[in-house]
Amino acid sequence: MASLTKAVQISRSVNNVTKLITNLSLSSNTNLVSNTKFIRRLPLQPCALLHASSTKYDLMEFFDDTINWGKDEVKVGRSWKMDELRLKSNEDLHKLWFVLLKERNMLLTMEEACKRKYKIFPNPERIDKVEMSMSNLESVVRERNKAYHLLETGETGERPGKFIHNALGYRFYYRMREYSIPQFMNNKWYKTHFFGYQGYAVRKFLRLYREKLWNIKRRARNRDFQQALVLLKRFPNMDINALKEKYPSIDIEKAKRYKKAQGHFVS
Repeated sequence: MASLTKAVQISRSVNNVTKLITNLSLSSNTNLVSNTKFIRRLPLQPCALLHASSTKYDLMEFFDDTINWGKDEVKVGRSWKMDELRLKSNEDLHKLWFVLLKERNMLLTMEEACKRKYKIFPNPERIDKVEMSMSNLESVVRERNKAYHLLETGETGERPGKFIHNALGYRFYYRMREYSIPQFMNNKWYKTHFFGYQGYAVRKFLRLYREKLWNIKRRARNRDFQQALVLLKRFPNMDINALKEKYPSIDIEKAKRYKKAQGHFVS
């Protein structure tokens, strides 16, 4: 009987404690509500907007969501097109650039982690899509900068440059920049920039390189010609205009006279 009375007393004390805690929580909530009402009367202060993205403040920003770990395929969308990016404001493009930059860093980190663990990186084309989106975004921003500078100053505002040849004879576009030392006194610049080419070895290299490029084009043209012959043989009534659009470098009328393009048909 004594144990029963003690148990009843303990239960009553627990109930009193729970009631006290609930009263404290309710009072704190009412204070918070009253404080928020008071804060709303104050002038607007700069604050962060509400967003639904997950908040992380550690190195997990460089890793994908744990739900996608170990999956063979991750569902993703396509890259941003230039027509879509042209509709956005400069502020939205600035935000989107940092979002794409974080996504690219995360994908590169996950790719390296999968290589170290000897696992398959799911959907590696995600990196290409992000890089394509960043390239399109940069092109749109450059278009707006050019339009602004042309309207204000009459110039494009781009860094000036010119096409020159390097030491191996390759032709490339060199972007100029400002230096604190004049060009004729800048020995460091002359040590790292070799423009122009000379010598028998370089000329021989360029001759062989051009021959290699010509052989690549010749093989591609012959391959397209053989494919056109096969199509003409299998489909004699096909649309010739569509075939010309697919193989613009081939003379279709000449290909039709070849024996390989003529099939065995019974009239």
